[in-house]
Amino acid sequence: MTVVSVGNQELFDTVSAVPGVEAVLFDGLGTPPRPDIEVFIGPYDARPHAFDDLGELHSLKAVQLVTAGYEHVLPTLPAGVVLANGAGIHNTSTSELALALTLAAQRGIPDFVRAAQTGSWTHDGDYPSLADRNVLILGYGEIGRAVARRVLAFEASVTPVASRARAGDDLVDIVHGTDELPALLPGHDVVIVVVPLTDSTRGMVDAQFLAALPDNALIVNVARGKVVQTDALLVECRSGRLRAALDVTDPEPLPADHPLWQLPNVLISPHVGGASSAFWPRARRFVDEQLRRYVAGDGLQHVVSS
Repeated sequence: MTVVSVGNQELFDTVSAVPGVEAVLFDGLGTPPRPDIEVFIGPYDARPHAFDDLGELHSLKAVQLVTAGYEHVLPTLPAGVVLANGAGIHNTSTSELALALTLAAQRGIPDFVRAAQTGSWTHDGDYPSLADRNVLILGYGEIGRAVARRVLAFEASVTPVASRARAGDDLVDIVHGTDELPALLPGHDVVIVVVPLTDSTRGMVDAQFLAALPDNALIVNVARGKVVQTDALLVECRSGRLRAALDVTDPEPLPADHPLWQLPNVLISPHVGGASSAFWPRARRFVDEQLRRYVAGDGLQHVVSS
């Protein structure tokens, strides 16, 4: 039997039902319930220190995440232990929020919410539609594709950008490389950021990146806060030249006195990209498939470190 620890009660029954698996509930905090844990399924809510003591699990061979991000685990991952992320689980939830933030910012929803607090029936002319906008999607993995599919349904054009240029797919003719960004940015009204946080993406959206965008462009970040240089974004948004809709920030949580909160052209949600009713059903299907592969000797898919 393969002993698998589960970080969330919501996944326990799913893991227990996989043939050849013995499930134990363990979120990484405190003393492990038994010494022979072979697969550690990390907790979804990224509680502090949940991955600090992986080296104490002496039978550990694999860590499976139910998050797309994995940078927080790498510093404590023991040598030789396979790390797989939750690729695909968040496609629906995160792309929905990316679209919701984009639409809300474009159509003035934050203005209307503020007006409702005082009972004011006012508006300042037309708001920009998402239709007919040029939308650049920075990061064209599974979530990026899910975002593209939804944006295209709103009659906007999509320019996908990945680390390297490649052929397109059923949604786009071509995927551009990040080296093309200086030429691409001036022609785009909306930039939706969905890249993972790596050494090459940390601080990618900097002052130079933002300066290349046209006036009134919108930055939507549903990736990681550290991909965007907060000080540079603050300068552009304070001036009124650019707008932002952020599900993630740097620092995070954003302190109550941070100036981003005070800007009317900045919409902030508290890192809830994956937090929807769509998450757990997809997480259960994903974990079930991954563990069945593992027990059969086929190995985990979506390995990001080994």
